[in-house]
Amino acid sequence: MSRVEVIGNATLYWGDCREILPTLPKVDAVITDPPYEAEAHTAMRRTNKSIRSGENDVIDFDAMDETTRQTIALETVRLCHGWALLFCQVEATSSWRDAMVLAGAKYRRSMAWVKPDSSPQFNGQGPAQGYECISASWCGGGKSRWNAGGKRGVYEFNCNHGRYGGHPTEKPVPLMEALVADFTDAGAVILDPFMGSGTTGVASHRLQRAFIGIERDPRYFDLACRRIEDAQRQERMFA
Repeated sequence: MSRVEVIGNATLYWGDCREILPTLPKVDAVITDPPYEAEAHTAMRRTNKSIRSGENDVIDFDAMDETTRQTIALETVRLCHGWALLFCQVEATSSWRDAMVLAGAKYRRSMAWVKPDSSPQFNGQGPAQGYECISASWCGGGKSRWNAGGKRGVYEFNCNHGRYGGHPTEKPVPLMEALVADFTDAGAVILDPFMGSGTTGVASHRLQRAFIGIERDPRYFDLACRRIEDAQRQERMFA
């Protein structure tokens, strides 16, 4: 069972991406934040993040498993003409690399999102984790290309800069805008199979890209619809 909402140049699907992806047309890029490994769903990780953010941010969705990873990699490569950017914890970079290469993509690099305002290691037993990774693979033909020249694959943005709230793993809009700008062209179609609260959709709209998003949790799906509609309404008001 699924539901579809069309909001301007965004098409949003409520349902399981494993069922919806085989029905979609080709896209220019996949930019997504899939669930992390089981380690990232531990009580300690959640508690530290809750202390930092002050929000109820219990991770209430399943961790990534290998069957789902392989399915996502295969569908991403089948659908995508260009870049596939997948957020992951550092421990999972090799797993996503192997899955994407096995699916037929050209793995390019694991980039870093550096978080200056990330939480410290509260128990003092070792260094805190101050960054997350972004696995970058080229799914198109020929040589890979992007818009940022010789720029390093390091993106430094505060976690809570412009945070909308309501989703435990929400990414900041400025970070997603930077990725959209560097890896896609105006008018491109961007797919996010794990849409969450719709941050990639907001960034895509602001930079004149079309967007296809999938989210199976009805709470986050409704939140994404509101955020993307609000972004489009604000643009119309200022225009």
